[in-house]
Amino acid sequence: MNRRQLIAFLAAGLLALWQPLAAPRAQAPVPDPLPSWNDGAAKQAIVDFVDRVTREGGPDFVAPPERIATFDNDGTLWAEQPVYFQLAFALDEIKRLAPQHPEWTDREPFRSVIAGDMHGLMAAGEKALLEILAITHSGMTTTEFTKAVADWFATARHPTKDRPYTKLVYQPMLELLAYLRANGFKTFIVSGGGIEFMRVFADKAYGIPPEQVVGSSGVTKFEIGADGRPVLMKEPKVEFIDDGPGKPAGINRFIGRRPIFAFGNSDGDLQMLQWTAAGDGRRFKGIVHHIDAEREWAYDRQSHVGKLDKALDEANARGWTVVDMRRDWKTVFPSQ
Repeated sequence: MNRRQLIAFLAAGLLALWQPLAAPRAQAPVPDPLPSWNDGAAKQAIVDFVDRVTREGGPDFVAPPERIATFDNDGTLWAEQPVYFQLAFALDEIKRLAPQHPEWTDREPFRSVIAGDMHGLMAAGEKALLEILAITHSGMTTTEFTKAVADWFATARHPTKDRPYTKLVYQPMLELLAYLRANGFKTFIVSGGGIEFMRVFADKAYGIPPEQVVGSSGVTKFEIGADGRPVLMKEPKVEFIDDGPGKPAGINRFIGRRPIFAFGNSDGDLQMLQWTAAGDGRRFKGIVHHIDAEREWAYDRQSHVGKLDKALDEANARGWTVVDMRRDWKTVFPSQ
């Protein structure tokens, strides 16, 4: 072995000796699945829960078919002030239809709607609102109603935020929905809003398909149209109200499994959260608390929209996760 061969041999040996001692390569950091959530108790509670119920072999493991997550819509997945967006649609529909009904000019509640007089509309009472909803949500086929809602979403803008209504979804909740689905959960909307109204936008806005939307519904009637084709006609009769105690009933009727994860924001969600909590095993119960007047709105116990009173008391008493919008969310709405 000559000198050059000896040096090569020693170098190879030195390299073999060095490799086990060399520092391991730094691994790329795992992306944060909830980047719009500030680090804190609420985010940690979500991550801990998901980790526990998806850890195979762990004491809290839940099989994928049982990983059911239910979310209220108004005030939980998107904004709800100053009025529920479905009511905003109905009011705009009255204005759109007004030229076909000159008699509305002097008749309440239509006069107030056309004039933009919200105080006059509220003074007309609940019966007036029901009349508006009946006119704008019935007397047409389900296909015609879907088109009317889709056309409205394509052009309507929120009166104070000046955004399309579908851009008033909550970015942190979009991330939460995606995070749950990535971990084997099936996500559902369970809302007091109209089921056919929500189905128009739920898939595009949240990634929740129409068959995973549970909501209030009116009566529909099968008929053969003038062209000989079958249609479903929307009638001015209420079939099911999916709010308050109606939510657990709706979950049982349309989903058939008790949720292990549920999120709401108002007293109308209390029974859904109680129903979720009453199941066996580990359960997650969350409430979005609207206390961010700067980026969204601040309201709870005295609000006429999304009142949060009894549910807040129970959440605090039972240790449910209350999301402080101002503290727990880095951002509220998606960037435009």
